[in-house]
Amino acid sequence: MSHASSNSLSSSLHSISESPTKRRTRPRTWLLTSLFAITFMIATVAILYGLGPLKAVQLRWPVKSEIVAQGEVVGPEDLAYDKRRRVIYTGCEDGWIKRVTVADSVADTVVENWVNTGGRPLGLALEKSGELMVADAVKGLLRVTRKKKVEVLADEVEGLKFNLTDGVDVAEDGTIYFTDATYKYSLEDYYNDIIEGRPHGRFMNYNPETKNVTVLARNLYFPNGVVVSSDQHFVIYCETIKKRCRKYYIKGPKKGRIGEFCRDLPGMPDNIHYVGQGQYYIAMATSLTPQWDLLRRYPFIRKVAAMVTKHVGRLHVEDNGGVLVVNLEGKPTAHYYDTELSLISSGIKIENYIYCGSLMYPYLIRLDLK
Repeated sequence: MSHASSNSLSSSLHSISESPTKRRTRPRTWLLTSLFAITFMIATVAILYGLGPLKAVQLRWPVKSEIVAQGEVVGPEDLAYDKRRRVIYTGCEDGWIKRVTVADSVADTVVENWVNTGGRPLGLALEKSGELMVADAVKGLLRVTRKKKVEVLADEVEGLKFNLTDGVDVAEDGTIYFTDATYKYSLEDYYNDIIEGRPHGRFMNYNPETKNVTVLARNLYFPNGVVVSSDQHFVIYCETIKKRCRKYYIKGPKKGRIGEFCRDLPGMPDNIHYVGQGQYYIAMATSLTPQWDLLRRYPFIRKVAAMVTKHVGRLHVEDNGGVLVVNLEGKPTAHYYDTELSLISSGIKIENYIYCGSLMYPYLIRLDLK
């Protein structure tokens, strides 16, 4: 039964004496309202697609970039560098954690299939003994031993399964800190969580002695990358949707409290790494375009975008991506960005290069700082 027919039936039950003129105006009113809603939706989508990017400030840009391991690493979301072996560990969409040799010439790069988790490895962190901690979007929090044995450390807490285990790092005392970006959506439809803009994420730790998981912060807006501070006093986690990084104190008089590390970032942060010399590298998947600003500010536009994503396809509103360098206090000191770095998810410095990974790319990007 049409909406107009149901209205007419409801009206006849309430008032037998209603005039034919009034009954005729209701379908017309409904039609005009529908046309207005459709027009508004079309205009909104046009705005989302058509607005240009906000002007960014380019502090520094490398003179040369190179493709590394073309086609051999598909979706290298995060990177962990083993300095002693001179290899980069990265997780790929086929479940393999691969090792990529670091060489002066890209042509000398060798890629090794190291371990397959059977899931989708995202965040990676090397523990001081050489074991690899993995935030696997499907399997949960994992440990890969030096003998290549994959162990599931945790996949739920408080009766709620991890749905998108994302970032991870290890403190010097062995405590593992990690994020579940969203308990509502899986990796396949994570974009819906970003469009929805609701707090479905958690930041947690795992105690290797007690084997217990503790929720340290909840109701987070897509918590992503994690890094323990260089002085081991706090842990930084990125909130992608809020374009900020916060810190959770693990030592000192503020222990257990949350503070700001850096906010109002020029893009949406993904992974964060400490690269030495008082520098953190924050991968920015995209700069903050007007389209993203509209999505963040207005719930109705988010609903429209969600409908378009579901029925038409993902909105491509990303612009420049890149790496933001901040100091120990969270103050920006450099910003490397370009359109070719759009949708990168990690960036680390190795000698005179920045290596960047992306959930979306079938290769690594190497930026030459010389």
